Amino acid sequence: MSHSTVPRSRAEAKTPAEDPATSDGAGRRSRFRPRSRSGSRSRSREDKHRGKLSLRLRFKRDRTLILMTLPAVLLILVFNYVPILGNVVAFQDYDPYLSENGFVAIFQSPWIGFEQFERIFADSAFWHAVQNTFVLFFLQLILFFPIPILLALLINSVVRPRVRALAQAIMYLPHFFSWVLVVTVFMQIFGGAGIIAQTLRQHGYEGFDLMTNPETFKYLVTLEMVWKDAGWGIIVFLAALSSVSNDLYEAAAMDGAGRWRRMWHITLPALRPVIALLLVLRVGDALTVGFEQLLLQRQAVGVAASDVLDTYVWWNGIRNQDFSYAAAAGLVKGFVGLALVLTANKVAHLMGEQGVYKK
Repeated sequence: MSHSTVPRSRAEAKTPAEDPATSDGAGRRSRFRPRSRSGSRSRSREDKHRGKLSLRLRFKRDRTLILMTLPAVLLILVFNYVPILGNVVAFQDYDPYLSENGFVAIFQSPWIGFEQFERIFADSAFWHAVQNTFVLFFLQLILFFPIPILLALLINSVVRPRVRALAQAIMYLPHFFSWVLVVTVFMQIFGGAGIIAQTLRQHGYEGFDLMTNPETFKYLVTLEMVWKDAGWGIIVFLAALSSVSNDLYEAAAMDGAGRWRRMWHITLPALRPVIALLLVLRVGDALTVGFEQLLLQRQAVGVAASDVLDTYVWWNGIRNQDFSYAAAAGLVKGFVGLALVLTANKVAHLMGEQGVYKK
């Protein structure tokens, strides 16, 4: 008797053979199959490799942007990075008259090692310039840095666009004045022959000359900087405030928050990353407190009140033609500024802000 073949159903014919590794105890196939680790790693590597573009393709994609930024990059290289090579004269007894070309004289000047730095640290005038620099920096940080923030909050609260535009134009205008004009304006107001002194003399009081007083000179310098650059500094803060949605203010007002509460809980948190970034940059620029401004008023108040690191380097390098000594002083200033930037950026990271760069 021949064995009769029983035809299987379509479902049974299409069902593959069960694998004991992927089936449960009842013979049913499990829904989840274990993946091999090597296979998943190879797939992730392939996906990453597919997502990466070659250098040629990236250049082809971004060639327009690269060509646009190329002139700026060349300017930075020529005027900012190439002159750094000239700091080698800080370790030499550089004499530009050893050759007709000052660049060739670098290779002909004798090496003296760290003698210039020893001279700097033994010079009391250098430490006095450092002291004046930090005093002016802390005064400007306390008195000048918060003012652009307050002005930005004030302008942002103005409802009428025309009034806001007029206020911005008036505040921006002094930034475009030269320091010669700024010092002249202050001299006409606070000088010995200025408006205030003449008015006091006309009413029987003794006049004063704030422009030649060494004791109040640091406050005068800070006041001049506030008048000149405070309006320009609000641009960044206004740009940050423009990104805040009005829905947040409306929702806070519906919840009963007043103007001060909205400013404290919405406006200031929006400005916090920008404030942290500008504060780090300001700390990095601590040793540069206004060369031209102080040089113009150097004779009026004397060297003891107006000498800072920039004027100290200028006086020794340009006026006394001690180029190696001035280059060494500039290197010290640069390393201290770098250390201040790294420290301030670390503090910004500890406060939860990004700072100049991420962690």
